[in-house]
Amino acid sequence: MLVVSPCADETEEQASLEVYNAVWHDDAVTMAEVRSFKGHMLEYVDFQARLDGRIEGTGVGVIAPHRPDQVGALITVLPDQRGRGVGSALYKAVSTWAAERNLDTIETPVLDDDPESLAFAQRRGFVEVTREPGLVLHLSEIEPPPVEPPDGIEIVTWAERPELAPGIYEVAVEGLPDIPGGEDDEIEPFEKWLEHEMRGSGDRPEATFVAVAGNEAIGYAKFSLTEAQPVTAHHDLTAVKRAWRGRGVARALKATQIAWAKANGYEELRTRNEQRNEPIRKLNSEFGYRPAPGRIYLRGPLTRTG
Repeated sequence: MLVVSPCADETEEQASLEVYNAVWHDDAVTMAEVRSFKGHMLEYVDFQARLDGRIEGTGVGVIAPHRPDQVGALITVLPDQRGRGVGSALYKAVSTWAAERNLDTIETPVLDDDPESLAFAQRRGFVEVTREPGLVLHLSEIEPPPVEPPDGIEIVTWAERPELAPGIYEVAVEGLPDIPGGEDDEIEPFEKWLEHEMRGSGDRPEATFVAVAGNEAIGYAKFSLTEAQPVTAHHDLTAVKRAWRGRGVARALKATQIAWAKANGYEELRTRNEQRNEPIRKLNSEFGYRPAPGRIYLRGPLTRTG
């Protein structure tokens, strides 16, 4: 018997998280990251699908501050349970939840090496809106690159210069709309952005690097870290103000990140870049990053809920 219901408490959410981590192992997180993520969302729900009493899949639905006009969904089914109606039942549950909030569009990711999940979504009317190929850098295979910022530019950590937070926000406000696919995303006011994007459980001031010209923050790069992946650091955002681009600022920030990660015992760096974001893709290639699983983001309708 297949039963789908929202998680009643954190114990059930932990069981859902274990299913997620088993399938999305390159993006595994801890419950601390889940709590942080939930606190960032306008609304959040986690459905469990139980088949004969055993959890075989989960379906998370969110309404995010930067895209409040649609539901973001992540439907996860254990590979050996696919084809038994679990994914369809979770899709219906998330659709019902969305309809109750007067929203009619769902955006969802699938792994780009998972044609079965891609076909599942396409059969239901979902179409690709953006693609983010994955990259990995194995730190044992390289020496730390030289950090060579342009003349007059200093690379510091946010931990060293906490007063730079408003300037870092200005970089984000200018840089985020320039990322292909994110042109229309809403950016939260400073205090909420600071709480949600810079002070989450995976954010560390000493792992956030800022390019400074005089007293002006002109670029920054940060990691997202989790105890679920103790030897892997994930690149979050690398952004440079438009007036300073093309001078080697992003290169110096990336080199600083690589050197810091290697010095602090990390074995690999992972990232995903939107395929149209040619400058950062070219830079990562020059540093030796290699292809790894990425994500395809799809947008589509609610299923019939009646």
